[in-house]
Amino acid sequence: MPTRLKPTRLEYVVDGVRLRAQLSAAALEHLGDETAQRKAALDILKAALFRGRMIAKERLENGAGGIETARLLSGVTDEVVSALYDFTTVHVFRARNPTEGERLALMAVGGYGRGTLAPYSDIDLLFVRPYKQTAHTESVIEFMLYALWDLGFKVGHASRTIEECIKLAREDFTIRTSILEARRLTGDESLANDLVRRFQTDVVKGTGAEFVAAKLKERDERHARAGASRYMVEPNIKEGKGGLRDLNTLFWIAQYLHPGQSIEKVLQLEMFARREVRAFIKATDFLWAVRAHLHFTTGRPEERLTFDLQPEIARRMGYGDRGDAPAVERFMRRYFLIAKDVGALTRVFAAKLEADQVKMAPKGISRFIPGRTVKRKPLDEPGFHEVGGRLDVDPGIFEQDPINLLRMFRIADQRNLDLHPDAFTAASRSIHLITSAMRRDRHAAKVFLDILARGRDPRTTLTLMTEAGVLGRYLPEYGRIVAQMQFNMYHSYTVDEHTLRAVGVIADIAAGRLAEDHPLAVQVTPLIADREALFLAMLLHDTGKGGAGGQEVAGARAARQACERLGLERSKIELVAWLVEHHLVMSDYAQKRDVSDPRTVSDFARIVQTPERLRLLLVLTVADIRAVGPGVWNGWKGQLMRELYSATEAVFRGGRGSDAAAALRRYQENAAYDARVRLAKAQPGAETWGDAMEDAYFTAFTDAEVQTHARLAALASAAGAGGAAECRIRADLNASEVVVAATDRPRLFVDLAEAITAAGANIVGARVFTSNAGQALDVFYVQDITGQPFGATDDRVLKRLAESLAGAARGEPHGREPRRQDLGRAAAFTITPTVMLDNEASETSTVVEASGRDRPGLLAALARTLSDAGLEITSAHIDGYGERAVDAFYVVDEAGAKLTDTRKGNALKAALLSALNASETEAGQARRANLPRARASVAR
Repeated sequence: MPTRLKPTRLEYVVDGVRLRAQLSAAALEHLGDETAQRKAALDILKAALFRGRMIAKERLENGAGGIETARLLSGVTDEVVSALYDFTTVHVFRARNPTEGERLALMAVGGYGRGTLAPYSDIDLLFVRPYKQTAHTESVIEFMLYALWDLGFKVGHASRTIEECIKLAREDFTIRTSILEARRLTGDESLANDLVRRFQTDVVKGTGAEFVAAKLKERDERHARAGASRYMVEPNIKEGKGGLRDLNTLFWIAQYLHPGQSIEKVLQLEMFARREVRAFIKATDFLWAVRAHLHFTTGRPEERLTFDLQPEIARRMGYGDRGDAPAVERFMRRYFLIAKDVGALTRVFAAKLEADQVKMAPKGISRFIPGRTVKRKPLDEPGFHEVGGRLDVDPGIFEQDPINLLRMFRIADQRNLDLHPDAFTAASRSIHLITSAMRRDRHAAKVFLDILARGRDPRTTLTLMTEAGVLGRYLPEYGRIVAQMQFNMYHSYTVDEHTLRAVGVIADIAAGRLAEDHPLAVQVTPLIADREALFLAMLLHDTGKGGAGGQEVAGARAARQACERLGLERSKIELVAWLVEHHLVMSDYAQKRDVSDPRTVSDFARIVQTPERLRLLLVLTVADIRAVGPGVWNGWKGQLMRELYSATEAVFRGGRGSDAAAALRRYQENAAYDARVRLAKAQPGAETWGDAMEDAYFTAFTDAEVQTHARLAALASAAGAGGAAECRIRADLNASEVVVAATDRPRLFVDLAEAITAAGANIVGARVFTSNAGQALDVFYVQDITGQPFGATDDRVLKRLAESLAGAARGEPHGREPRRQDLGRAAAFTITPTVMLDNEASETSTVVEASGRDRPGLLAALARTLSDAGLEITSAHIDGYGERAVDAFYVVDEAGAKLTDTRKGNALKAALLSALNASETEAGQARRANLPRARASVAR
């Protein structure tokens, strides 16, 4: 980190006296030539502004604080705007004997009025006049505004009388807040003082409660727009939850309730602990530093800390790699810890500032402002009482028994009570009472498990415990992932936020609230014997991220430590550790392997071993994927999970001593026999086609789908057509289903994949079947670039795709190049491509798994490489993790055998890596010239 610089004096940066002397000299030099006067003045002001900004930038990069930088930039702007006003009123539109109507005061309002400014922020100005506008004041204002625009400022401005200001402030809280921060820059001092006095007496006085209610409502709406979580991995540092605007809300409340006092004076009141004041100042300084760096880096008022900017801001703020923790993740963890502190401070400070204000009864846990006439209602829990619908505590209750720190949250959850801000503050200040002895206390463990596994709303309660610092202190393994960020585009939230959301998903599944989205998970959850193990595994599943030995092994180690400390029996400890270590296994087998291959299911069943583990793993996997972020879970993934679950369950029904692969083959043979009989009855002409299809095909589709495929195959065979295609929307899979029937031939899959890519669709899943009569049936699941079913809004798009695929099946060129990808934020990541060949994952095929930067046409490029190597693709499986794609292919050589030749295998790896590296080269060229890249996290 750079050494902290001492603040500098403004006159060392911009000398206002000298600046005005330069402007006067320029005015005299070009006397009589208004155009030359104006140009000379603007050149002088531009130079002063540029010098001020560059000094602020240099000082920031050398360790100056964020608050100091914001104040310095505001001071520089003050000097430039004031000097411009003086130049305008003295040399351009001088009123030697100003009348009453020609009086004018220039005031800074809004954030600029607060005396802090980011490098490219708007400046808000209020021109105050005594009554209606005169020609003189209109000319002054117009000249100044055009000059400020020419200087590069984006100006928000208004010209009003005092009466107009008062009237509008009463009607509009935005205007009221703006004038609340009004600060005179120059002009008529008495006018400015009159406005401040009238505002305090005619607007502010007696309206504290309504102002606070309005500001909190405004805050909630802003959070909803920016993203309700303060742990979004691309946060908006100004408008997002835990950002600068939340701190501004405190400024406004403090100024409104303590008129005439600065925020520094308010923070000196006895009600605020020194530790909280220090945290408040530290958070404000950090966020202002980040914001200033963002503006200077981009050269515009950028408020969102996007992936492409994060590595550069981390570098500018002095963060470096440390062990396995890259600089960007260390910086972002610091950001999220600050955002967490801002949330706690907002809750505490606003409550204390508003302790004597009347407010409506609370409706949610964040509505924490206490009313004036609330009554204290004792509870049957010693030391706890209810105040106005909130749970509060007696003084000293945590010192008497530290377990009460946990009991408080359990009572609030059980009784559906909001937490009183005094109780929250007391808990935050008492976490030092959570010692090693308490962590091993059986009574404390019972309370904690009641909250986690038997609570009414465990996600909300655990979130509050995290905000207060209680959960991370009680469960150190969880505490290590609080505010941890993974630098990739797959995860939308920090690790702890993702974890708590996943716990909430399990609670919703258990309550039956997600039956439509996750029917199988809702169905099997009541059959789970050990609910505590499920919730503990979910809470601890990512505690191994960044740990020695890899995420899964380190996570299992952390889970054992935590469960042993909680005093659980050995069997439960091992079950939780097993679930944590294998929490990615089900998604890997379902999404990267061929579920219809008996070897896939037998290998998975050998890992899982019992139906109880299978049920636990299903629910755990569903919740984990759903909690990653919006749009990550879809019906296609759900279908794959259900197929793997059903096939594995069939193996377990065969008995412990049975051969898993043989059991699955019998299951497929029986299912295929029954399906062929039903097909023959429904479509007698399709009996031959059904007999030629492999058994595994019939377990993957319903009777209606099989009959549709049979008709399509007949159409493809009729009159030597050579190929036919059909498309339809599958809302249940969140994708469009594309079915192609054609005579099998080399490169068929490649041609079809290229045609789909050329049409602008993304392939998210594919099933490849070939009958023993030499007819192929390929089924693709495709989406558009927004993640919605391709062609969902336009049937003609699907019709054109079907026609294109029918032609591609016959070997006709599609005639369109794949669209180029605008990498945008994804260019910030460096991704190391990998290729793996596995001859053990299937009895009949070699599994080729290729991982690298995702892009349109990647699947087709990889398939083309495999085809060029003389390999036939028998199955393809597509998976994606943000910027990274993982495609798995089941392939055989010309003889229908596995690829066992080492030399050919190495050549294939090299060719595939070359195809993957083409994407990485393109990303390196697409990134912004002055921005560094950082290694993408592969943690899931």
